[in-house]
Amino acid sequence: MTKKILKFLSITLVLIVLFSGCGTNSGSKTTDSQGNSTAGGKTVTIATSFYPMYIMTINVAKDIPNVKVIDMTKQATGCLHDYSVTPEDMKNLEGARFFVINGAGMESFMDKVIKQFPDLKTIVSSKGIELIKGEGDEGDNPHLWVSISNAIRQVKNIGIQLASLDPDNAAKYNANTEAYVKKLEAERDKMHKALDGLKNRDIITFHEAFPYFAKEFNLNIAGVIEREPGSEPSAKELADTIDTINKLKVKALFVEPQYSASAAETISKETGSKVYTLDPAVTGPMDANAYINIMDSNLKVLEEALK
Repeated sequence: MTKKILKFLSITLVLIVLFSGCGTNSGSKTTDSQGNSTAGGKTVTIATSFYPMYIMTINVAKDIPNVKVIDMTKQATGCLHDYSVTPEDMKNLEGARFFVINGAGMESFMDKVIKQFPDLKTIVSSKGIELIKGEGDEGDNPHLWVSISNAIRQVKNIGIQLASLDPDNAAKYNANTEAYVKKLEAERDKMHKALDGLKNRDIITFHEAFPYFAKEFNLNIAGVIEREPGSEPSAKELADTIDTINKLKVKALFVEPQYSASAAETISKETGSKVYTLDPAVTGPMDANAYINIMDSNLKVLEEALK
């Protein structure tokens, strides 16, 4: 009798193990760091080089369960002028399959990344976009995304390349890209409607972040306060800017929220021009609507400054 009971228990235990194993294999699910359910635990991680690339990419990859988007650099980094990649940045790239960058010379650290992660597929969002040449030996201006039309092309580039590299999610990337592009086009049309009729089109900007924006909305950048952000203009540069403002009777100086406004305030005292804040969208809230909201705020500022 005892042998029969032991035999029955042994068979029952084997069946439990077998059925438990089948259950795990057929319906296993895990979650990524954003709480998304991922079939079989296979998460596609997309890294981005800095803030505007992150905002574009989270829109292209929106609501795709097995895709996670991370930003490689700290949110407060801003433009990557002469940026040196840190060990923490490199750690953020571990496990990423794709790396979305602006290109056009913005990411000076790419050689180091490529050497460390040879299998990482790089997605260049500026592909095929005509660049504005900088003054002297400055090279091409990389601030493409500040123009909404360029941002639209960058979003399309990201969507096309992700769909090609990750065909399992291609349909979702394509649908998300189309939806976000429509939102960007609506914001662009709204801005053109408000700005195209303004007579006053001369502006002084903080640094070389706005040539593409100015070209799109037919604004004239009469002067730049700091060619390199963070480096105070010389006495001669200040004098030249003040002279330009007085000659053209420029009423508005535009600083950026990411940098000190001390030089602009000095110029304002000398000329009577008012200081406003124009945001190049290099930092901000980490949510999908952030870029459009920033452009909406820029529109309100420009309407007030140039009326």
